[in-house]
Amino acid sequence: MTSPSGVASAHPAETSDWDRDAALTTARLLLEIKAVNFRPEDPYTLTSGWKSPVYIDCRRIIFFPRARAKIMELGVEKIGRHVGYESLDAVVGGETAGIPFAAWMADRMMLPMAYVRKKPKGFGRNAQIEGDVPENMRTLLVEDLTTDGGSKVQFANALRNAGAIINHAFVVFYYGVFPGAQNTLAEMNVSLHALCTWWDVLEACSTRPYFSEEAASEVRRFLEDPCAWSARHGGVASLEEAAAFKAGKDK
Repeated sequence: MTSPSGVASAHPAETSDWDRDAALTTARLLLEIKAVNFRPEDPYTLTSGWKSPVYIDCRRIIFFPRARAKIMELGVEKIGRHVGYESLDAVVGGETAGIPFAAWMADRMMLPMAYVRKKPKGFGRNAQIEGDVPENMRTLLVEDLTTDGGSKVQFANALRNAGAIINHAFVVFYYGVFPGAQNTLAEMNVSLHALCTWWDVLEACSTRPYFSEEAASEVRRFLEDPCAWSARHGGVASLEEAAAFKAGKDK
């Protein structure tokens, strides 16, 4: 599937009617709880150094019981449809934003839950894992969102070092525009499953004026060429620059 501009969307293999309905439902819920922020005049700096006129705060979901229940219902159904209903043994959240979503999904899926740290704490193969993830356990990695997939690689490597099987990751929201995110994960044999992207948010905005048309137009320009837009506004312009930016912050 491609965006209106021809840019590849977040989940090209997941384009059934159910997936489209789930994406738009999630987008509308995120707009309703004001988790979506448009600020073209004063761009956000994302954790990987990209400049963006849009920002999504998925942490707001935890405050809204009805919205989060629906989003978790959709997330579990999506995993069932695209991974399988008996194809996973554990759910693992990424520190820290992924932890509540992993807990809610694990509860609905009736699976054990653990979480993976950003950095090791202590020694041994499980130094980054809180909870018990035995060897060869088929594991779903859960986070709230992803921009370029960098943190998913870090978490997946930690899980594999602990002996887990990790071939699937789930996020509520995927930016769906920065280059290489899906390729980076695919090279690790990890499939990314996302409920919605910025293109879905823009489509949802077309039915209700959540933001001005001027702001929406600037967001479209960003989505059509995010690297150039980021560079023009003082952000990184490539995956390599983003990796270097993040490495510098982690020191």
